[in-house]
Amino acid sequence: MKDVKWVTREYVHVDRTACPWLIKKFIDPKAEFIFVPTEKIEEVEKTQKAIPFDAPEVKLGHRDGKCSFETIIEEYRIEDPVLTELAKIVHSADTSDRGLAPEGIGLDAIMTGARFNAKDDFEAVEKATYVYDALYSYCKFKLLREKCKNKLAKMDRKQQSEFLRRKMQE
Repeated sequence: MKDVKWVTREYVHVDRTACPWLIKKFIDPKAEFIFVPTEKIEEVEKTQKAIPFDAPEVKLGHRDGKCSFETIIEEYRIEDPVLTELAKIVHSADTSDRGLAPEGIGLDAIMTGARFNAKDDFEAVEKATYVYDALYSYCKFKLLREKCKNKLAKMDRKQQSEFLRRKMQE
């Protein structure tokens, strides 16, 4: 993809901060985002050839009980177990399905507060990158810890930490 524009609703929250992170990390590192009132999305899609996401009635929006983050993963056939784990957190934060991942409650709170600590949607998305990078690392750690639990059980805390740190870099 080259010089692709993506359009979504203004006043970002969970899905509209998570999706730009996902798009830049896994689909289009040079993506350009446009934030507009909902009623302007179709116009921007046509005039600027922008791909709409996380808006009513768009292909990359909520559907079949999934949030937009999950829909984008599905549509772009991104297969990454760590991302699948992160999607549970985003889903939990962005929908009423709070039980899927307890971390979602914290993500919802962080993204709610972040809106008030940024001058606009662009800055909110930029600042949220750190949060999603950290959550991705957390999910990777969580999966590694489970996968290696028998090996870790035989180590002291320092050995566990060093072992997991090495594995995280792989």
